[in-house]
Order: sequence, then structure tokens, then C-alpha cells
Amino acid sequence: MKRLVNDIKTILQVARQETYQAISHSMVKAYWLMGQRIVEEEQEGNSVAIHGEGLLKNLSKELTAEFGKGFSYANLRNFRQFYLIYPNWENCYTLCSNLSWSHNRLIMRVSSDAARTFYLNEAKRNQWSVRETERQIKSQYYERLLSTQKQISHSNKLQKLDDKKYEFIKDPYVFEFLNIPQTENDNEKELETLLLNDLQQFFLELGKGFSFVGRQFRISTETTHFYIDLVFYNYILKCFVLFDLKITKLSHQDVGQMDMYIRMFDDIKKGIDDNPTIGIILCADKDETMIKYSILDGHEQLFASKYLTYLPTEEELSNEIDYVKRLNQKSKS
Repeated sequence: MKRLVNDIKTILQVARQETYQAISHSMVKAYWLMGQRIVEEEQEGNSVAIHGEGLLKNLSKELTAEFGKGFSYANLRNFRQFYLIYPNWENCYTLCSNLSWSHNRLIMRVSSDAARTFYLNEAKRNQWSVRETERQIKSQYYERLLSTQKQISHSNKLQKLDDKKYEFIKDPYVFEFLNIPQTENDNEKELETLLLNDLQQFFLELGKGFSFVGRQFRISTETTHFYIDLVFYNYILKCFVLFDLKITKLSHQDVGQMDMYIRMFDDIKKGIDDNPTIGIILCADKDETMIKYSILDGHEQLFASKYLTYLPTEEELSNEIDYVKRLNQKSKS
């Protein structure tokens, strides 16, 4: 029986890996073709940079409406850059097709042609994960090899197949390409889950214009993914409301991170007629609860005169969080 189970597991593992490789190859080819088509369109219209960026933003809206996530303005810029770096498909196929889009997205930002080829070959040969590839690039592994003129052993850098065989399942670009909804993070702590569940329901029942948009909402730059705990849209205020939950004390880094989220939402998600995005940081530290509203400089008057009318007070939010914390403590006692 044990031999049968092991054989079946091996069959499934191989099949899943082959499926991933087929999907990965299709993604790389599709994104190269999209980049080629974008460049052709820009060149045909003799478009200057400003017009080109407008083209990408309009294209992003059209594709997102029909195909879902994966076609943000930042991603389309990546597709265009991918084609510009590898304008010959045969060369691109040889170098890039055996690696995931996440790998290629990182490596194509290496400025040196020789270094890019090195990282592409090493990532493929040593089966580097995306994280390991990023680490090697940031540590200037290629430059260090050149400076020493010595071949460093890779044995301690290789990863076992068992450690990475399911890595592709968590790759957000694969989910986007197949238009499959991503599941929530399995490692979310129990208290965080309880708080997010309660707060989501709390705002929907508040009766002040809140409409739920998403949970663990991903927003991406050209190189990095960020996940916002809760996102609402208030149709009375006509603005997005972002929530970031912390189970530790509030820090300056937390405030800076929320300001970054707000800027990204205003730049990528906010419509022409929408008001500025607002952020709320919820700190559910074991000793005290802290609430901080965050809005970018220049919008303080709008916040004071209009937003506060429809937003819950810091005291209301604090009481709600304390209530959930007490429930969580009772359930464990």
C-alpha cells in the first residue's frame, strides 16, 4: 500500500510540474507577444512618451474589465520592456521560456546583457526560487564572480524539489494569467482573521455608504506586490477606504506604508471623479488599541469637513476591536 501511495504521489507531482511548465511557457510567450504589439502600436503612431503611457492606461482598463487582474498599467509596462530587451523571439525562447514570468520580471531589470544571461542560466540550472533569484541579484553574485575569477560551488544554494514543487501554486502571476481567484493566506493568525471578519461586517452594517471591494487586496508596482487587509469603496464620499491591521504597536513604518498604499491607489485605482483615498490603521496590540486615520497632505480640510461625517470615530473602532479581542480570549479560556 505504501508503495502504491508513493507511486501515485510521484505521478501527481510530475504532472503538476509539467502543467506548471506548460502554463509558464505560455505566459512568457503571450506577454512577449503583447509587448511586441504594444511597441508596434506606439511606433506606428509615432507616439511620444506621454501618449504611450496614456495608451497603456487605456489598454489596462479594457483588458482588466474583460480578463480580470494581471493587466495593470505596471504589468503592461513590464510586457513592453520584456519585448524591448528581447526583441528576437528565438533568443527569448532559448533564454527565458524555461523560467516563470516572476523570474523573468526580476532578471530583465539587470542592466548588463551578460549578467542577465548569467542569471537566466543559473536560475534554470540550479532551480532557484524567485526569492533566491532576487537574493542573488541583490547580492551582485555575478559581479562577485567576475571580481574573484573563481567558480564558487553552488551546492549550498540548490533547493530540493520537495521544497519548491508547489511554489508555482502561490505565484500570483499564474493566478492572474488563468483568471483564477487567489485564496487567502493560510498563515493568517486567528486573531487577525476574527478582527477582519468582524470589521468587514461592521462597516457593511454601518449604513454610511460602505461597499466591500476586497480582502488581502493586492496592488503591484513593476517589481513588488503589496497586500492591503481590507478595501472598501464609499459611494457617498466617492472614495476608496483602505484598512491595514496590525497586532503590534503603531510605528512610523506603519504610517509610511499606509501613505504609500494611498498614493498607489490614487495613482492606479482612483477614477477621475473619485475623491482622494483615505487609510485607516488599526493596531490591536495586546496592551492597547490604537486607531489612526491617514490622508495625504493637502486633503485635511476635505477630511475634516466631509469624510468624518460618514466615518466611524476612533472610539467606535477601538470599542469594536476590543470587543473581538475579548471574544477571542474567552474562546481560549
